[in-house]
Amino acid sequence: MSIIQIATPFNIDIEFEQAEFHKRLLAYMIDFAILGIYYLSMRSLFLDGIEIGYGEVGFAYVVILLPMLLYTLLTELFFNGQTLGKKILKIKVVSLDGGEPTLGQYLLRAFIRFYEWGSIILVVFWRSGAGLMVLFIGGIVCVIVIAVTAKGQRLGDLAAETVVVNTKTKLSVDDTIFMEINKTDYKVTFPDVMRLSDRDINTIKGVVTQANKTGNYDMCNRVAMKVKDVLKINTEMHPDMFLEKLLEDYNYLATKE
Repeated sequence: MSIIQIATPFNIDIEFEQAEFHKRLLAYMIDFAILGIYYLSMRSLFLDGIEIGYGEVGFAYVVILLPMLLYTLLTELFFNGQTLGKKILKIKVVSLDGGEPTLGQYLLRAFIRFYEWGSIILVVFWRSGAGLMVLFIGGIVCVIVIAVTAKGQRLGDLAAETVVVNTKTKLSVDDTIFMEINKTDYKVTFPDVMRLSDRDINTIKGVVTQANKTGNYDMCNRVAMKVKDVLKINTEMHPDMFLEKLLEDYNYLATKE
């Protein structure tokens, strides 16, 4: 299993497990099957016996074509980098800075799926076998690009600076940036932590979690030094305790807003 090192906003390399090709292929096949079922269902319900091109183009565009074209973009955008196929196979799209991709990155990834768009348009409007040919040729090119790139990226990933990695489907509280602060008299030590973004906090949480699992606290030291420099904090706390305190302060202050 290939390991991908991604530089975070704190200039710290976080390791991700690169999604295996067979998982990506199976996820794609699941998504393709979902689109196929949707197309056949909509055609059966609304378009049987109708010759597209004689006044029904707008209807077909809205009811069939648009959802199919936007499927990948919308599912990845609202399901945190996962289509239904990716969710089943436990893989997801992440940005090369270690966080969740931005809207612009999702749009760029979706736009550079032109071979899929072309095949969908051909199938919906002309019910032509040429659509499957376009899809096949585009798929072959995609496989080649994934095979030759270091991080297993397709053209859309290269342009958007994203990568597909393995992930978990069941997260515990320890796997999120959220902590339950039960102390009624809790005292905030570092109020400047609110200057950090959710992505920064998520990065810190990932570093602390990884350090606790591996017993290697070198990254905690480096991240703590970077955060202290950014927030102008002077403390003698141990790096991992300092980062955990930052997470507690952030969660306490965030819930009070």
